[in-house]
Amino acid sequence: MQSLRDYFLLAMPHLDDDNFSGSLSYLCDHDEKGTLGVIVNKPIKLTMRGLFEQLEITADSCECLDDVVYYGGPVHKDRGFILHRGQAEEWDSSLQVTEELALTTSLDILKAIAGNQGPEDFMVCLGCAGWEPDQLTNELKENSWLIVEGDSGILFDADSESRLDAAARKLGVDMSLMSREIGHG
Repeated sequence: MQSLRDYFLLAMPHLDDDNFSGSLSYLCDHDEKGTLGVIVNKPIKLTMRGLFEQLEITADSCECLDDVVYYGGPVHKDRGFILHRGQAEEWDSSLQVTEELALTTSLDILKAIAGNQGPEDFMVCLGCAGWEPDQLTNELKENSWLIVEGDSGILFDADSESRLDAAARKLGVDMSLMSREIGHG
């Protein structure tokens, strides 16, 4: 199977898993060892201000204090995954996803963001989504997901409520018209 790095996973309406129902996930890594992604359309009741306070990071002049933090997935829910535009080598623990996008898990990026020195476009996710080798392939065969190429405009220019529909439109699909029974016969 081709790599699904830099692809979106759109949860099909019949996917009843509470972790993924109605979700749009962005896949950051996909190889023979498994798949890693973050859910990008499920804000939680935590703002960047609250996150900085919890981490005891001074952020008095930060322009992003009211930005929301996202539920990134059910794996490592106590860890932050920062999806951002920019280069991975600028940060301690980072994965270059595309030429434009990276995923960083180190505290140095949050400190830089707090001081308005971090990437301009970013989203902080608590937790991530992970699939064992072949698990995602099997879920795709079961019609649990639609896949479409990733799009940084959807990630950073669309609000969280419209990201799933924006990704579906790239496929020519209207999610509101999809039945929970699709793919079951």
